[in-house]
Amino acid sequence: MDTSWRNRKTLILSRTDMMGLVTAAEYVGCVEQAYRMHGEGRYYMDPKGHIVLDKYPGEWEAMPSYIEEPEAAACKWVSIRENNRAKFDLPTVFSILIYTHPETGFPLAIVDGSYHTVMRTGAAAAVSAKWMARKDSKVLAIIGAGNMAEGTLETCATVFGWQEARIWSRSQSTLDEFVADQQPKHPFPIKTFTGIQACVEGADVVVTVTPARAPLVRNEWIAPGTHIAALGADKAGDQELDPRILQRARIFTDDIRQCRHDGEINVPLRDGLITEADLAGEIGEVVCGRKPGRTSDTEITVFDSTGIALQDSATVPLEYARALAKGVGIEKKMIST
Repeated sequence: MDTSWRNRKTLILSRTDMMGLVTAAEYVGCVEQAYRMHGEGRYYMDPKGHIVLDKYPGEWEAMPSYIEEPEAAACKWVSIRENNRAKFDLPTVFSILIYTHPETGFPLAIVDGSYHTVMRTGAAAAVSAKWMARKDSKVLAIIGAGNMAEGTLETCATVFGWQEARIWSRSQSTLDEFVADQQPKHPFPIKTFTGIQACVEGADVVVTVTPARAPLVRNEWIAPGTHIAALGADKAGDQELDPRILQRARIFTDDIRQCRHDGEINVPLRDGLITEADLAGEIGEVVCGRKPGRTSDTEITVFDSTGIALQDSATVPLEYARALAKGVGIEKKMIST
């Protein structure tokens, strides 16, 4: 009997251990594969679970999944606590990802999920732009200047030759910090805006990455041919886009079961402004060739991304392999001999 599994150790990786293991282009490739497997039905995943307590502002999210290729199983446990920065000098979001061997269930790795999530979330926007934006897109606008915006810019930079990127925040100091950190990484100029209209008008691709509970992007600012990736809405009541945009657009979701409750479409569906019959499909159907994405240069396309667990299980095998190859992290024996 092979006893080698009993001698294996679990790899533990911190946020800094995770950084730099996988390139931005590779994150895009992993997320594209996640959507392909979703479109082909080669996965197992339930919609993310939410635990919300009145006692503590925020929530927990549980995100388990299994993917056939690369064959992997993972579960991400996300803690969101809205008072952390003000009261405890802690990040608002903690994320831990557990990567298990599908056949044995052995815990191959326990890793910090924060940087991983920033990059795989940004990659969702990049994949949607690759498949749905006009091929001559030159101007990228990102609404929100937090960590998710960094991942969005880095991954979107791998799929188009942008002439300029625009970034919006209410805070000029936040924008200045963003540019100081990000501009050296990119050949195109990054322009800052504290007004959303000026940021959005004339952009070919618009990515929203805010926790907004009411529309920020107005219908009249969106020209024909624009592609919008709405990444921010991920729980009931969240909304970043004027619903009239959705009424004009060809809409794709990442997972309809999740988006109908948590995504950008959740409020317009609830209010009867759109119906599920108005949706074009899921992005996986586009990636695997079952449905067309953009059908004309004048069409408005919207990708409603809530973030699916399959993005994690598609990405962590490469992160794990790179960490082993580079010798980073700590290995710990988790089972007795």
